[in-house]
Amino acid sequence: MECAPGLELRKFVAPEFVFGLGASELTAQYAQNLGAKRPMLVTDQGVVDTGWAGMVEASLRAADLDCVVFSNVTANPKDFEVMAAAEIFRDKGCDALVGLGGGSAMDCAKGVGVVQANGGDILDYEGVDTIPRALPPLVCVPTTSGSSADVSQFAIVSDTRRKVKIALVSKMLVPDVSLIDPRLTATMPPDLTANTGLDALTHAIEAYVSNASAPVTDLFALEAVRLVGKHLPQAVADPSDMEARTQMSLASLDAGLAFSNAILGAVHGMAHSLGGLLDLPHGQCNAILLAPVARFNFPSAPLRYRDIALALGCDVRHGADNEVLEALDAALRSLNERVGMGQSLGDLGVTRGDIPRLAEMAMQDPCLLTNPRKPTRADIEAIYESAL
Repeated sequence: MECAPGLELRKFVAPEFVFGLGASELTAQYAQNLGAKRPMLVTDQGVVDTGWAGMVEASLRAADLDCVVFSNVTANPKDFEVMAAAEIFRDKGCDALVGLGGGSAMDCAKGVGVVQANGGDILDYEGVDTIPRALPPLVCVPTTSGSSADVSQFAIVSDTRRKVKIALVSKMLVPDVSLIDPRLTATMPPDLTANTGLDALTHAIEAYVSNASAPVTDLFALEAVRLVGKHLPQAVADPSDMEARTQMSLASLDAGLAFSNAILGAVHGMAHSLGGLLDLPHGQCNAILLAPVARFNFPSAPLRYRDIALALGCDVRHGADNEVLEALDAALRSLNERVGMGQSLGDLGVTRGDIPRLAEMAMQDPCLLTNPRKPTRADIEAIYESAL
């Protein structure tokens, strides 16, 4: 039986989520509902310094939950960090996980759950649908608005020996619940606000042009594009603006629901390579690569990119394709500049000598499978070159 485009049988995954001011205060309640007695709180030092980790830990202990804290997570979470936390989880007899922080902390928590449930090393589970057994209960509490790790079936971990980020993709990685409290994002400094917000924008754009997109994911993706374009500059300019923070948290949620089901594309594949080899900020790499990749992809999805340009406020409804592309390129670069992310890859220390290795690793990233235009290694090298 043939179906019209978009009506094919599809499966979509999403966790239970609670959205709004005060959602983080439900952490202990949800941990108890999931049967936790001794949860591990996985976080990072920055979140500890803001006081959010202490707040969540205190709420868990007040509910008679014997909380174990692991806060040695760094940006682009490393394989050895996951394995160290997994060893503590096992030795302390933990039975559940609370991931508190940005994508790094939540991905580390997912990794701990994978190792606890399935054994071996976290690097054994690279790829799609490689995780046979369900993780311990996992509650995610994001403190950034961009990674969407709290609602996605992805986990990204740095393989420190090969100097590459690996992707784990499985419905087993979808958290049991996400508690999205925009208050917790108000302590992000402007540069982190910009980095994570542009990560959300990249998630949304790549999900919308993905060859695995669907009407359901399209709704979330375009709304996320609109929200980021409208509210990210204000969130960067005034970190205390709770309306802007709330709308950016909503944008991150929408983008996560989109890309977790439609997957991503060349921007993320190339950014993962940069993060793995050079340990560069993920959102910033995405921001730099977004316009050059859009220029490469445009011939394969001109109508989709027109929709994105419109969502960003470009007056291109009746423009020719070349006018749409130029307007979109200008809008993306202008947004980067407005939020202080106008750097090039060269400004981050990337050299032409790095490009062959970066392209080699990017070509192996699973995100390229859903890019709307299939790139060659030469194409990837040319895009990196244009972003220097």
